[in-house]
Amino acid sequence: MPATVQSTDLSRAETLYLTGLALVCVAVLVRTFEGEGEPLVASLALSGIAFSASYAMIRWLGPVFIKAGLKGRDLSKVNNSHYIPECMGGICAIVYLLTIIVFIPFPFFKDIVVATSGGGNRDVVMNVEFVQQGRLLHKFPHSKLASYLSAIISLQSITLLGIGDDLFDIRWRHKFFIPAFASIPLLVIYFIDFGVTSIVLPTFLQPYIGRELFDLGFLYYGYMSAFSIFSPNSINIFAGINGIEVSQSIVIALLLAFNDALYLFTPYPHPATDSHLFSLYLLLPFLGVSFALLIHNWYPARVFVGDTYCYFAGMVFVVVSILGHFSKTLILLLIPQIFNFVYSMPQLFGLIPCPRHRLPHFNARTGLLEPSVTKWEKDKQPRPVIAKAVRLLVQLKLLQLKEDEQGLIEETSNFTIINLWLVWRGPMREDRLATELTVMQACLGLFGLFVRHRLALLIFREDNWNIRSAV
Repeated sequence: MPATVQSTDLSRAETLYLTGLALVCVAVLVRTFEGEGEPLVASLALSGIAFSASYAMIRWLGPVFIKAGLKGRDLSKVNNSHYIPECMGGICAIVYLLTIIVFIPFPFFKDIVVATSGGGNRDVVMNVEFVQQGRLLHKFPHSKLASYLSAIISLQSITLLGIGDDLFDIRWRHKFFIPAFASIPLLVIYFIDFGVTSIVLPTFLQPYIGRELFDLGFLYYGYMSAFSIFSPNSINIFAGINGIEVSQSIVIALLLAFNDALYLFTPYPHPATDSHLFSLYLLLPFLGVSFALLIHNWYPARVFVGDTYCYFAGMVFVVVSILGHFSKTLILLLIPQIFNFVYSMPQLFGLIPCPRHRLPHFNARTGLLEPSVTKWEKDKQPRPVIAKAVRLLVQLKLLQLKEDEQGLIEETSNFTIINLWLVWRGPMREDRLATELTVMQACLGLFGLFVRHRLALLIFREDNWNIRSAV
């Protein structure tokens, strides 16, 4: 039987570092109340506390998860006789949810002070008739609070789905559409608070359509619902090697935070400032818990993230993009995930046999990862149309194929972007493969932002950043 090996103790250096970081963050958090709440500073401080809590709890609770049966072996290692705890992304998701719940008073601190009659109304002058009414609840930003609470509800729902999947290994066809139900609170708040379902038409189409805006109506809500299904599942299928789920999520979150910063550091107040601040309030704690998880999940992994983290990370991106009103920008940051989904469709929809797991094959002799393959029996060859398509993909360098002397297909590489990268680059170490894929994610994401804020001006009159086209 494989031995169970997992250290639960933090080293002295780790203990001092995490304790020091937590104390500094608590001190910063307390100082924010001396001003007007300063929610962005508070969010940053809470992110540091979330990092410390996640890091320590991942280490402490690992053996508990193993004892509960949430364990597995890393098959891409030579010495894989010991168990590794799974579903550790659930810890990060729970710490994150508690963090953003604790954060609720900070973005509304000034409103609470103003809306509270009596104690704490600093520098606020009110007429007698207002003071007699007790609380100025009609001035409180209820719509902003509703948006925040709907985000929490959606993230809690998707976390339950992820934990259920890790516990019961739910089949794809049963869990595929569940994220759409988790998005219902978001869509309801979007409908009540914002309700914009129009899209801006490219300049070359406007003369033919006769208008600049085209209203999609409820089709727009269908688009957002489909997007909420795609994003969590796209992170889940772009997985299979140490660190890749978390690293790609961190890159996407950092790019979203960078995009938010573009709207904050402007020479004049931007109308989208509040929306992008809302996005940062949710992204900073996410980065805190994700970095803590990455340290343990990077090669060689000491924990597995599980499906919980994949669904949770994908829904965080959906929440900030829908409530922040930049869902189309997020699409440009998910180019690798979109390609991976389209590329995987032949196997996902049964046109090509799909094994239970499509992880890269580990060559124990060389210690390198190679493309995993699907075997074809001689009496179960693909239909002629599919065979031609497979050979076309081989000619385009998008697939690896092995045939026998009679021209019958013996095996094809599995249809995932990870296997495709190994087809292009050849066998390599797992950590190098994860690093190259993460760099690819970052480069394509930066290109997506360049398209969004610069190349888009070739077909649109104006960018949301208030940059006007030269035409």
